[in-house]
Amino acid sequence: MSDMNGKVALVTGASSGIGRETAKVFAGRGCRVVLGARREDELAALAQELEAQGGEASWMQTDVAVASDVERLVDHAVETFGRLDFAVNNAGVEGEFAGIADLSEEEFDRVLGINLKGVFLCMKHESRAMLAAGNGGAVVNVGSINSFVGFPGGAAYATSKHALVGLTSSVSAELAPQGVRVNLVCPGIIDTPMHQRARGLLGDEIYDQLIGTRIHLRRAGQPEEIARTIVFLCSDDASYVTGATLAPDGGFLLTV
Repeated sequence: MSDMNGKVALVTGASSGIGRETAKVFAGRGCRVVLGARREDELAALAQELEAQGGEASWMQTDVAVASDVERLVDHAVETFGRLDFAVNNAGVEGEFAGIADLSEEEFDRVLGINLKGVFLCMKHESRAMLAAGNGGAVVNVGSINSFVGFPGGAAYATSKHALVGLTSSVSAELAPQGVRVNLVCPGIIDTPMHQRARGLLGDEIYDQLIGTRIHLRRAGQPEEIARTIVFLCSDDASYVTGATLAPDGGFLLTV
C-alpha cells in the first residue's frame, strides 16, 4: 500500500508501548514521523532506530497536559516536514488506583489533565494545522476498554477514558465535513509497561485468571496489533470511517 508515502504522522506517548509500535508501523508505510513524549532518551533512541531503517523521524519532549508543549510539538511537525496528515493521541497514565474516599483531588486532576485535557489540547492544535493546510487528515484518539466499564479504584482513569467517547464523536461531527476524520480506538489488555504494572499490583494468578476467563482469545494483545488498527483508521482503507469507536480487545467486552 502506498497511500501514506511522504505523509506526516504525529504520535504522542511514543516512547513505549502502543505509541512506539504505532510510530514504527507508520514509518513502515512510508510516513515521516514526529514523536512526542516526556522521556527524551526513549524518543531519541526510537527516532534513531526509524532512521536506521530508512525512515524519517523527528522528536520533541512533550507533556500533553501543557498547552504550550502541545503547540510547540505540532508547530515542530509542520516546520520540519511541511505538513501534518495523521495524528495519534496516545499519551496517557493509569494514575493511582484508590477508593473514591481516598482519591485525592490533585491525583484526579492529574489523570484527567493528561488523559482527557491532553487529547483536547492535541486535537485543538492538530486540527488547526490540518485545516490550514487544506489537505484533510485523520486523527485517532486512544481510549481503553475502561471507556465503557469501570473498576474498583479506577475512578479517575475510567472517567478520563469514558469522556473520550463524547469528545471524539463531537469533534468528528465538527471536522469530518471539512475533510478531517476523527476516530477512537479502545484497546483491551495489551502487553505494555502499563499493563505489566497492573499485573504487578494484581499478581500473576489473578491477572492470568482474568485473561483466561474474560478474553475470548485467551491472551493479552500485543502493542503492534493495536498499532496496525490505528494506522488502518488513518489510511485510505478507512476513508468512510469517522466518529467511530473501535475496541480491539480480544472479545473482553463481550463477557462484561
